Amino acid sequence: MAMARANDGTRLHFQVLGRRGAPPVLLIAGLGQELTGWTLQRLAFASRYCTIALDNRGVGRSDKPAGDYSLLDMADDAVAVLDALSIDSAHVVGLSMGGAISQVLAVRHPARLRSLTLVCTACRNHPWRRELLEEWAETARRRGMRALSNDAMRWLVGPRSLRRFAPALGLFGPLALQCPPHAFAAQVNAILAADEGLVRDLSTIAVPTLVVAGNQDILTPRGDAEELADRIPGAELVIISGAAHGLTVEHASTFNRIVLEFLGRSERAWPTLRTVA
Repeated sequence: MAMARANDGTRLHFQVLGRRGAPPVLLIAGLGQELTGWTLQRLAFASRYCTIALDNRGVGRSDKPAGDYSLLDMADDAVAVLDALSIDSAHVVGLSMGGAISQVLAVRHPARLRSLTLVCTACRNHPWRRELLEEWAETARRRGMRALSNDAMRWLVGPRSLRRFAPALGLFGPLALQCPPHAFAAQVNAILAADEGLVRDLSTIAVPTLVVAGNQDILTPRGDAEELADRIPGAELVIISGAAHGLTVEHASTFNRIVLEFLGRSERAWPTLRTVA
């Protein structure tokens, strides 16, 4: 089992799929989600890229320390995984909370990115979303993760997909169960603590950036994606029709095609960008 070690000693589980000599793609998962949430992407990307997926601290086979977490910690965790593999730079794809982590990574460690893909995410939280996330953390602490998953699923998955893909969503979906309540609450608090810093620094991101959202996403609506694309210089914006927050599972083939096309363009541009940097 592959492990990296964070600056504070936290052990971070990761998996690699694809050709080791191929361009690397780092996949950063969302709130409460294990790396298995990227299964449909890892299988699709592996023929062209070396895909690296990690369990964020608090989830899956990574350590689940007590105490506070921060997006800065988790961005540094992602760097620790790259360091463990002796990878200087990678294409970074972040989903939901993973998108917020990826924004911090792009600002704090710009030389480690070849491109940035932000999926169903935001750079700050509206009051209603802060209240919702606080409610989720409280539900996890009081009633457990299964109760939370049942309550949260309507925010994460479109109603048609929930009926059609319920078994797959349980395994690959946007909110896994292998996250103890204390760690889930710590991830929520990390998201809520980071708002203004993300907004302030987005203009410094210089790598090719793709922002992807679903037009039926009620957790991170289209307006959040539009704000990200406006604030990051040169960012591309793609809205997937009929998709909700779980679009990497619900609309995997469409999402994978869009991202692979972007990764191809970005990788071809990388030698020039590296020389300029």
